[in-house]
Amino acid sequence: MSENDPLAKEKTLFGKGMENPSNIMPKKLTLESHLKFECHPGVSCFTACCHGIKIVLTPYDILTLKNRLNMPAHEFLNEYTTPVYLEKTDMPGVALKLSEDKKDNPCPFVTPEGCTVYTDRPSACRYYPVGMADFHEGQGSMGGDTDQQDEEKFFFIVKEDHCKGFEEAKEWTVAEWRKDQGVDVRDEMNKEWLRLVMRRKSFGLQATLSDQAKRMFFMTSTDLDHFRRFVFESTFLETYTVDDAILEKIKEDDVELMLFSFKYLASALFGAEKGLNIREDKVQERVEVIKKDQADTVKQSIEDYKDIKKARGEEVDPEL
Repeated sequence: MSENDPLAKEKTLFGKGMENPSNIMPKKLTLESHLKFECHPGVSCFTACCHGIKIVLTPYDILTLKNRLNMPAHEFLNEYTTPVYLEKTDMPGVALKLSEDKKDNPCPFVTPEGCTVYTDRPSACRYYPVGMADFHEGQGSMGGDTDQQDEEKFFFIVKEDHCKGFEEAKEWTVAEWRKDQGVDVRDEMNKEWLRLVMRRKSFGLQATLSDQAKRMFFMTSTDLDHFRRFVFESTFLETYTVDDAILEKIKEDDVELMLFSFKYLASALFGAEKGLNIREDKVQERVEVIKKDQADTVKQSIEDYKDIKKARGEEVDPEL
């Protein structure tokens, strides 16, 4: 693969890549399973995990961080992020830009005293050391029975040699740890976006997104201000039918707008979202465009055929 091929580069959805699977403890856990772990300034490795690490940001991470810093999304992206491709896909996203002029390339928000944006820290920072596997999402489905989905989930521990938090006496259940870290809220906010990524990933390398689709995915996933203008100031509402109650919500509420953006992406990329329909007249316009393109293609193929016959000195059927 070439150096410019996004799939030739290291990718990970959250945090460091799993080049060393021995970091994952070979035991399935449930919400009731117990673990001993605590991270605090008294632990000798405190903030060590905040250096030299790749933290990919979800749309909700970007929303909370840019609000915390009181910055427009485009300024936050420019100052604090670097472009990446999401795990084993050609979907563009962003990761936190590490401080390259400092020792061990720290996160831009970490200090010796800890994280300066702790209450709004990214999802990846909250999950460690408890990972979650969801086989359902890997199947690329956008729906299904919720109880069945829950049965497909299990948890596991990621234990790295440098981490001394496992030597602490504090004991939790997996459920208690996740609640304490705010993981449950993040899971709900990230769920539909992650399903889009998982669905794209399930297609493998045989299909690629168009440049236009990549640009749309990136804009929608990273800059809600831009997406809101796209909805209300372009021909979007002339193309899609959107309930008036939803429109009122997404005019002012960023979280509602973000959740709506996932529905739009599901529809635009996979045609998979109910409730976001193209207006009938627009569908007919598209059908007519396709018919014309097909007719033009047929005409061109006939002309090419005639040219070949003439070049060979063969008689051309006058009815063609």
